[in-house]
Amino acid sequence: MSKENKQDVDLEKNESNLETNELDLENNKDLDENNQSVQEESLQEEDSSQQIDELSQQINELNEQILDLQQQVKDEEVRSLANIQNLQRRHKNELDDAYKYASTKFAREMLPIRDYLEMALMDDSENFETLQKGVELTLKQLDAAFDSVSIKEINPLGESFDPNKHNAVSTEKSEEEPNTVVKVLQKGYEMNDRVLRPAMVIVSSAE
Repeated sequence: MSKENKQDVDLEKNESNLETNELDLENNKDLDENNQSVQEESLQEEDSSQQIDELSQQINELNEQILDLQQQVKDEEVRSLANIQNLQRRHKNELDDAYKYASTKFAREMLPIRDYLEMALMDDSENFETLQKGVELTLKQLDAAFDSVSIKEINPLGESFDPNKHNAVSTEKSEEEPNTVVKVLQKGYEMNDRVLRPAMVIVSSAE
């Protein structure tokens, strides 16, 4: 083989080796890029996994808070129900007591009136003036008892007839306007604007 031919062969080998090296470099570059991509994907997976764990922990904490709130609401409902029941029971007891002892004050006011009447019956002095004074005192005591429970008398003499408060038993001719009370046969009474007994009256009629 001539010298020139040998150089050509060597040159071709060198060129072939160079191409091989370039290919190796490209392959290595590709490998490096692939490795880098794999590492990046691995880091992303780790970040995603960490985020999932954090979200899961937050969800668990929220669930615990929800359970605590539900228990608090349930406890509050139980307390509220118990308070309502206690208030209803107390209110019922107060109403029962009010109904039971509503007339206690009036009954207490009536006791001395009974005492006066018994004393009047026991008086054998036959003194009319003394008896009259005793009756007057008894009547005053009765008026005070009536006032204590807002009982007022209905004495409508000279007033226009009111069917809600008066009971007309007859009529008679009078110079008064028609339907005017000209006589009161029996007084009426009302308590807190509620009629206990209407007044028994005679009213005027047209002449």
